[in-house]
Amino acid sequence: MFRHPSFTVEPWSITEAALDLDVMTQTESVFALSNGHIGMRGNLDEGEPHGLPGTYLNSVYELRPLPYAEAGFGYPESGQTIVNVTNGKLIRLLVDDEPFDMRYGRLVSHRRVLDLRAGVLRREVEWVSPAGARVRIASTRLVSLVQRAVAAIRYELEALDRSVEVVVQSELVANEALPPRPEEDPRVSAMLEEPLEPEESLTWASGAILVHRVRRSRLLVAAAMEHVVTAARAFETSEDASANVARVSLVGQLQAGERLVLDKFLAYGWSAIRSRPALHDQVRGALQAGMHTGWKGLVTAQRQFLDDFWEGVDVEVDGDPEVQQAVRFSIFHVLQAAARAEGRPIPSKGLTGPGYDGHAFWDSEIYVLGLLSVARPEAVADALSWRHSTLPAARERARQLDLAGAVFPWRTINGAECSAYWPAGTAASHIGADIAYAVVRYVQATGDRGFEADIGVELLVETARMWRSRGHHHADGTFRIDGVTGPDEYSALADNNVYTNLMAQLNLRVAADACARHPERAAALDVGDEEAAAWRDAARSVYVPFDHRLGVHPQSDGFTDHEAWDFASTRPEQYPLMLHFPYSALYRKQVVKQADLALAMHLRGDAFSAEQKARNVEYYEPITVRDSSLSACTQAVMAAEIGQLGLSYRYVGESSLIDLADLEHNTSDGLHMAALAGTWMALVEGLGGMRVEEARLLFRPRLPDSLHRLRFRLLYRGCRLQVDVRAAEARYRLLAGDDLLLWHYDEPVNLRGTGEQRLPVTPIPSGPEPAQPPGREPRRARRGA
Repeated sequence: MFRHPSFTVEPWSITEAALDLDVMTQTESVFALSNGHIGMRGNLDEGEPHGLPGTYLNSVYELRPLPYAEAGFGYPESGQTIVNVTNGKLIRLLVDDEPFDMRYGRLVSHRRVLDLRAGVLRREVEWVSPAGARVRIASTRLVSLVQRAVAAIRYELEALDRSVEVVVQSELVANEALPPRPEEDPRVSAMLEEPLEPEESLTWASGAILVHRVRRSRLLVAAAMEHVVTAARAFETSEDASANVARVSLVGQLQAGERLVLDKFLAYGWSAIRSRPALHDQVRGALQAGMHTGWKGLVTAQRQFLDDFWEGVDVEVDGDPEVQQAVRFSIFHVLQAAARAEGRPIPSKGLTGPGYDGHAFWDSEIYVLGLLSVARPEAVADALSWRHSTLPAARERARQLDLAGAVFPWRTINGAECSAYWPAGTAASHIGADIAYAVVRYVQATGDRGFEADIGVELLVETARMWRSRGHHHADGTFRIDGVTGPDEYSALADNNVYTNLMAQLNLRVAADACARHPERAAALDVGDEEAAAWRDAARSVYVPFDHRLGVHPQSDGFTDHEAWDFASTRPEQYPLMLHFPYSALYRKQVVKQADLALAMHLRGDAFSAEQKARNVEYYEPITVRDSSLSACTQAVMAAEIGQLGLSYRYVGESSLIDLADLEHNTSDGLHMAALAGTWMALVEGLGGMRVEEARLLFRPRLPDSLHRLRFRLLYRGCRLQVDVRAAEARYRLLAGDDLLLWHYDEPVNLRGTGEQRLPVTPIPSGPEPAQPPGREPRRARRGA
């Protein structure tokens, strides 16, 4: 029987009060630490027992062939899989010759706490060895948000009731053996065996470095460690190393009540072009910088970084302690995934696990960058700069597919397409428009016209060129886009997917507008008046299907004419459907994996009337099974917009617990970054009603009866705004900045100084609450006290 982890419900931390080996793989993901460059799963210090060991560097991958039963022109030939690099977390302990292993002896107590304000993982253990020696162990782990290449661990050992002889072994270990993974689940990663080839192994007094090269991708990876020891009596220190292991050992005695404190400093680096000596020196330099800062300095800087971050983005939920904890957990992990990525992608699992092979997808642009645009906008500029750096590969992919402009990959690490399944990969052309949407949203939130000129215009131009060649003008004058797959992966190779067409329409229009604002940049990209006019003409003519018989928008042409899925005969254990039914059955029936048309209404709400939105939600709710973690948040947003506040709130609950309660049963492979950002989206854009329409920052807030208050902060155009929503009124206050114009429903509100404006919340009438497929109602698992 499946079990989910249990955590104490607290506003600013995630606490595991006792060790549960049965859910260790999931908790390793929950307790992961990262800064966007380095990622460390929450494995135990001593390394064993473990669920899935993992230490990752953003964009360090191995190449692997993509097998096809029948090859075809344009199929990608090589895939990429994230590599588990050198593990520097390991600190092994022997007490009177007995190894500290919680499966032996007696575990008196065990507690782990992820502190969301301090940005550290704390662990406290009291253990009695098989020989009866009682010790207390405390560790604090940190991946620095300030010093990009640095991580550190403080390890404290205390003898409690008698003198003990202890050996502490601090290690760097490469090519760790990994447990087998289920091959039948496409969401897990490919297995790699010993992908790292040794290049250098060196020790010095209290330190060591290992340098390896990834076997096929030829990337060079280095990890180094250094130590500071504090103890009441001297400990003997020794160092040794082999090709894949470097070790610093401490040997000595502790009397009852005495403590040993070991501060372990780590530095990581990688390169595709630098030499081994250069990378060696780079990592040694980062290690020296971390040592110079010191343990207390790193902890202080981490707290200061997070204090400033939370001041601008915190969300307070009064009336639901679980959701309160979950939204802060979500925001924290999204920050960790992006804070110091700096020109690298934001993988769908961040750096918390190997799920989806460490690939980045479209959901980074639509979900993750949506939160970061108003929380840490510089991270959005970095992520889009990475997309911009992959334009040469995207242009080459477009030429291969006989298209103009650039075709960005459905899933990738280095910019090359890695999807071996065409219908749910290359056919999902909306990735181009998703990138364009992220550019527009970032510029709207920041007013950064310099970025728009340097990076944004070229992304907009090349994706607009792709759409103009991807679609065609029909005899009736409409512009149509055929043979695409939208966000719903239970429908594929459809004509005129509404989401795709509306996002392409926006892409075409904003590309022409950006060229008009930046004529010199447009000229450098050979965009003439005729080409821009063709984009505008296509945008004006985009075809949006509508079923007049049913009064709804078909998700794509003909969708509402498909056979209905037999939900009554589908057993609960047959979800997710993709693991139990062939795609040939899914593609031809009315069943929706994840919100597709609902996402179109969310992001392109201007293209639908209020009546159409309500009718579409009513139609699609009973056929949307939410076999994707990306669905509940969007359904929460649209339910709130049409006045179904109770349903919206239940979707908020599901979205918020995707990983904390492991609702998708795959948190073990890493956290779902887009779903975590979706929790913020469900609250702020759903119940808070935030939208940006025609460059207007707008709020239409409404609370369900279950909540007393929703208060959130965001950064917009250089201002720090606080929105405080109560049952009957919304309060707006500037916390920083001179003035800001926003809209409350359709009323302009000009905020100046620190004064607060209070405005009434407008109720909205709603019809009967729509039903979901049998057994697929919003889920919410209780997680603890």
